Order: sequence, then structure tokens, then C-alpha cells
Amino acid sequence: MKAPEAQCPFSQSVLPEAAEAKSFWLSEAHDPILEAEIFLLQMGHETRIAGIERRIQMMKEEVNRTGVWNQNYEELTFGARVAWRNSIRCIGRMFWPSLKVFDARSMTRPDEIFEAILAHIRWSTNSGDLRPALTVFRPGEPRIRILNSQLILYAGYLSADGKIFGDPKNVKLTNFAMKMGWQGSGTEFDILPIIIKVGEQPPELFEIPAPDVLEVQLQHPERPEFARLGLKWFALPAVSGMALDLGGIQYSAAPSSGVYQGTEIGSINLGDPRRYAKLEKVAAILGLDMSLKNPLWRDQAMVELNRAVLHSFRQAGVRIMDHHSLSESFLKFRRREAEAGREVFGHWPWLVPPMSSNLAAHWHDPTLKRVIQKPGYFYQPAPELM
Repeated sequence: MKAPEAQCPFSQSVLPEAAEAKSFWLSEAHDPILEAEIFLLQMGHETRIAGIERRIQMMKEEVNRTGVWNQNYEELTFGARVAWRNSIRCIGRMFWPSLKVFDARSMTRPDEIFEAILAHIRWSTNSGDLRPALTVFRPGEPRIRILNSQLILYAGYLSADGKIFGDPKNVKLTNFAMKMGWQGSGTEFDILPIIIKVGEQPPELFEIPAPDVLEVQLQHPERPEFARLGLKWFALPAVSGMALDLGGIQYSAAPSSGVYQGTEIGSINLGDPRRYAKLEKVAAILGLDMSLKNPLWRDQAMVELNRAVLHSFRQAGVRIMDHHSLSESFLKFRRREAEAGREVFGHWPWLVPPMSSNLAAHWHDPTLKRVIQKPGYFYQPAPELM
């Protein structure tokens, strides 16, 4: 199969079912060899690398001989970067060419996997000058899974009266870690250990050394009393529960990290009523009128909380982006992709910021299509937490 002369090999004229997935959830490749061929054709088309037809033949011979094919580092890197470019729920895709890929496919034991994860955290954190990275572990069986949805998470403690202290999102994982013997300090911001499971073996638990987790204490740019709330957040967002589907190969452990959009912390993690629900305390300490005369007090508190997040990260020298800058970068990304002859797809509810949404140009754009492409990152069912 040869790529059309004038268009990307992932076009509908080649193989729409291999180019697109029906869901954000991982599913088995219908035809792994064909997906591998399409991927290599795309790589050849975009990078102009020589010998792609020979590489396709080698891939087919390897699959016929062993049942799988081993992607080299260049293929792995190109595919991981394109998977980021294809991530229609990510607004920060302009930076996809800068993704650093660490090849940890030789790691087999949980302790080895954890050491590779630590190396990823240290490299990406970079003393606050965050760098996007992905570490890929061996595909296939026995399947490697990182039970944490992110490498760095705060614990959530469920009390006997049903109240939650800490992050409600992580109550189940926290309970599981405690059953494995982990004991937190009982604060609102206890760093959870990383839990790794390989095949049918019992999961193993590893605590991240405190110096390797960079956290930012939140302060307000004008109101010093804000600091009395004791709020903070970790610097590095690193998704670890998703799978990388690349050229017919599915990597069940491929943690990736980037840079926070400020509203992820202020509006969602700390402000959302289903998470830390801090708006009332923010309003109280800032002296906002919370009576019926001021029904927008939550909006005021949300703005001030987001201001505190951006101010604090920048004061601490930690890279972060505000939602206006990221919205502008998304427009730039779309222009660049158009110049390269590629259409940009997007899942609108995830791309619009949770604050001042209609100020983002793409809020008004009816042309964004919800098309899920491969290579890509996909949700996968979490191992059962007993």
C-alpha cells in the first residue's frame, strides 16, 4: 500500500477505520498489521525518512514471525508526539514537537518501573522549569499498570460520618493504599504513593521521596491573609492511567507530563464543589459579601483563587499558563497545522476553559469536529481496587 502523493496517509481515502477510533476508551486493534503500515506511511510522509517501504516489509515479517513488531526509538518518539497532537481534549497541543520520550521498555519489575518514573518526575520538574515528557514501558503481557491516574496525587480520607478530608477524587485509591500498609500524615495535601501492578502479581507500593515533589504554597498578590488558608498544589501534572495506542501496539503504561493551565488548579481542583470546594473559605477570608445581595460571590472568589494560583506559581518560578494564553496558543497551533495540510479536531467541552469561556475564540467556533485519531492516548479500565 502506498500513500497518496498529495495527501496525508491518514486520509479517508486510505483507511478511515485505522485512522480513527470510535471511543476515547482503548479497544483492540481490528487489524494491527494494517494500523502499523498506516502509521509507518504517515511517518514516512511527514518526516521524509528514507526506506519506509523496506521498514514496512520488515515490520510485516516480524509480525508474521513473532506476532508483534518492535518499534525503534525514532518510531516511538514520532508516534508519541503525534498522539499528543491528536489529543482532541488537550488545548496545549502547540508544543507537541517538544515532547521528550524516555524508552523504559526493558524495565520489567515494579521497582525498576518505579525508578524510571522517578527519573521522569525529576527530569520533567526541572526545578520548576517544567519540560513535557513521556516514559513508555513494555507492551503486552504480563500487562504493566500504574494504578494512580496521575503520578502525583493528593490523598482523600473518608471519615465515619461520610465527610471527606483531602481530595475526594482519590478516596478509593487512598483506601487501597492504606490497606496495603501506607499511612499518610492526615493533612489535606498528603502525597499518595505510586502503586504498580504487573500481570497477575500483587500490586506493589512505592512512596515518592518528598524532595522530588515540587509543591507551590498559594498566596494572593494583594491580600497576605489569603496564605492563612494553607492552600497549595503540586507543580507537575503527569497523567499515568492512560494507554498509548501506536501503530497497532498498545502500551498500557505510558505516563506523560506537561504544564498546568491555571484554571485546572484554581477552578477545578480547588474550586469545584465536588473536589476541594474552597470557594466559601476564599470568599470569607477576602471579606466578600456572600449575602443574597451578591449572588456572584462564588464568581468573585473563583477569580481571586485563580489569580492566587498564577501569582504563586510565577513567584515560585514554576512554569504555568493562564487560560487566555493557552487559548491563543491553540489558535496558533491550528494555523500551523493548516499550513502543514492537516486538519485539527477538538472535543469542544474539554477545550473551552472553565472560566470566562466565551472569551476564547474556539468557544464560538462551530467547525471543530470530535474525531478521535490514532496514534492516540486512550482511557483504559482501572485494575480492580479491593
